[in-house]
Amino acid sequence: MDYIVFLNYKQMIMRLPLFVLLLIGIGCRQEKKYHDLEEKRPDLVVTGAVEGILEFQQGLNASFKDPETSPLPDRYRKDFEMLDFFEPDTSYIVRAKMVRTPEALPFLMPTTTDRKSTEVVYGIVQFSLDGEMHRLEIYQNKELMLQEGFEDYLFLPFTDPTNGSQTYAGGRYLDLRVPKGDSITIDFNRAYNPYCAYNKKYSCPIVPSVNTLNVPIFAGVKSFKQGKE
Repeated sequence: MDYIVFLNYKQMIMRLPLFVLLLIGIGCRQEKKYHDLEEKRPDLVVTGAVEGILEFQQGLNASFKDPETSPLPDRYRKDFEMLDFFEPDTSYIVRAKMVRTPEALPFLMPTTTDRKSTEVVYGIVQFSLDGEMHRLEIYQNKELMLQEGFEDYLFLPFTDPTNGSQTYAGGRYLDLRVPKGDSITIDFNRAYNPYCAYNKKYSCPIVPSVNTLNVPIFAGVKSFKQGKE
């Protein structure tokens, strides 16, 4: 299995972001979890978007405080108060056109360890941000989609110019669900760090170079500074 729990998802289900990762040295499967905020607000570019972002942040903080779901080593978790977020900014909520790629073949996505994650390009999203058009690939794990609650799970990793300064050097992740039509809402305020940003025991998919944005994304979770958060 290519994934394990990434945040506080499916058991307390639907509270947070989750890209399921694999703990080094642990071969057994671990329970998957997934948040449902996107489903509750399918179009976030409406009144209440900021409240939804704040709810997402609260859920993520709660997951990091919980010893059952937190990726933080105990020495950091015991003093943990909250993650560092950019202020909610609705200009980073975009409606993207999705072009599905049903003929795409599975490939092995490198991770931060020797493990490979089997992915397939589900589609290409195109959207305007800061006056420019951007394209990103969205992925789906064929094994994960067979698990209850993850049938329509999509994974969007990306890098941008804030990486290594304001945000985690390796880029960030977004969780999405398969849309009914040919467009999808992407809320960069819900961008989160892979677990390996907090704990080297985790194996995290490396963002493909095609998913590099040339505009800074001042939204979502900032970099983790031990002893600060």
